[in-house]
Amino acid sequence: MAASFREKLDEGVVLFDGGMGTMLYENGVFINRCFDGVNLSNPSLVERIHREYVLAGAECIETNTFGANRFKLKLHGLDDRLAAINEAGGRIARAAAGPDVLVAGAVGPLGIRIEPWGPTSNEEAAAAFAEQARALVSGGVDLFVLETFADLNEMREAIAGVRSASGLPIVAQMTLGADGLGLYGTEPAEFGRRLCEWGADVVGVNCSVGPKIMLEAIEMMAPAVDRPLSAQPNAGVPQNVEGRNMYLASPEYIAEYARRFAQAGVRVIGGCCGTTPAHIRAMRDALRTVRPRRRERTGAAPVPRRPRPAAAVPPRPKASALGEKIASGRFVRLVEIVPPLGCDASKILESARSLASGGVDAVNIPDSPRSTSRMSPLALAVLLQNATGVETLLHYCCRDRNILGIQSDLLGAHALGLRNILCVTGDPVRAASYPDATAVFDVDSIGLVNVAAGLNRGEDIGGREVDPPTSFLIGVGVNPGAANFDEEMRRFEWKLKAGADFAITQPVFEPAVFHRFRERVAGMGVPVIAGIWPLASFRNAEFLNNEIPGIVVPAPVLERMRGAPTGNDAVREGVAIAREILDELRPHIAGVQISAPFGRYECALEIVRS
Repeated sequence: MAASFREKLDEGVVLFDGGMGTMLYENGVFINRCFDGVNLSNPSLVERIHREYVLAGAECIETNTFGANRFKLKLHGLDDRLAAINEAGGRIARAAAGPDVLVAGAVGPLGIRIEPWGPTSNEEAAAAFAEQARALVSGGVDLFVLETFADLNEMREAIAGVRSASGLPIVAQMTLGADGLGLYGTEPAEFGRRLCEWGADVVGVNCSVGPKIMLEAIEMMAPAVDRPLSAQPNAGVPQNVEGRNMYLASPEYIAEYARRFAQAGVRVIGGCCGTTPAHIRAMRDALRTVRPRRRERTGAAPVPRRPRPAAAVPPRPKASALGEKIASGRFVRLVEIVPPLGCDASKILESARSLASGGVDAVNIPDSPRSTSRMSPLALAVLLQNATGVETLLHYCCRDRNILGIQSDLLGAHALGLRNILCVTGDPVRAASYPDATAVFDVDSIGLVNVAAGLNRGEDIGGREVDPPTSFLIGVGVNPGAANFDEEMRRFEWKLKAGADFAITQPVFEPAVFHRFRERVAGMGVPVIAGIWPLASFRNAEFLNNEIPGIVVPAPVLERMRGAPTGNDAVREGVAIAREILDELRPHIAGVQISAPFGRYECALEIVRS
């Protein structure tokens, strides 16, 4: 009877195979194909690659199922073949392995963002991993390899999901950046400790970087964990050679690092992207001359997680006058100032001074409204506060920045004295203005609130301490008139759960719609600031109603604006409508946010003073 995975670990190093994707590509399967689907379309090719790795000396081969989860398969229209693809992956590898080689079920990330960074719940993610694991067990795997994970939250759910489906051993591997940290900035010692806590049998790293950086990460991780370690590096960092990405690390170079991994106490060694049977053969030969160092294991990880700051920032009041006013129940008045198209902010500064003297509590600065390229709202907020003393509420949107850039911006904004942020997903890029512009959307507004709230708790997105913590007052947007009202409320509840302190509505033109929303959120205890948009003309009302997502101008308001004279008379009618709406809403709201039509801040002040 062949030795089990745990028995092989006790005996010494277990040599895994190399890159399945690399070999499929070299054999003519292009990257626009679903590599996992080849288990069904060309099983003989997959089996041949497995056999090449077995002949090269691999003691454990991984199934061709890295992306065979429901979410990734759906992109190729293969989600209904999930069970068949995974079961075939297990059977094909088992046929190639023979009696003495182990088969590991390869499980990769879902390819989507889960909470707290995205809309997919932890439960949904764990269920997806469990679904794939059950199919792999049916295919006959001996263990699981959870690999190339960047998000620790997702890895936690992967371990939980796989463990709910099977008691087979789990190798859990995070991926690294060029700085040797996790892609969210988590230190190897920290994510190694967590993988142990969550029940992985072997913990380690794979993919993304070459062996040198990976060895340094392993050396950082080793003192913090009480489980066997694993390392499966790429064949270096890919280089662009005449338009093709090539992995240039030679088998001899990779083999030398396989020896060093073993000397550092690593028990699972293999390859990832760019490694071939030639690399595995060289690693096998190198490992024959090495006696692996045994690591003393303790019952708990010897490197504890650093304690959080003793004094946490209370939810309210935050370190801002606006936060104190909202917390004390004072009615707050905000006016929106749109950043200028150029670099001259002198007129904006003068307008801000006028608004402050007119009783406005803070200036609300939108981030690239309707996807126009304007002065940075963060820069304008700092200019306004420093030059005029007016407090600002900074809109911050997810469209233009990845999750690391978002965190950096927020830390910088806090260092510059900004304390109030409104977390928004951001308008889609408008091709008519910037046809080549792209959007990021690493996270949406829910994920952004989680990032900001984490910084307020003294923790960055990688789980590292932020000392001292930030003290942001966190606002979110909500649309009382959303077409899918139930979905809007579900997302709103998630924003509050994530840590939002208050909400600002989309412009309200119909009080009855707002009252429906108010009844729905009555028990949530969140201060709501109503958005009010004084219309400037009938054409302005038509434009908002038809071309701005999330805004509905009801027919009675459209008719009033249609019947109003043009010019200043139309503006006065728009102001009158806005004042009527505010008068009805005032008893039910924590404040008002007024948009100044076409920079007419005198209209906003007229409403503020009403």
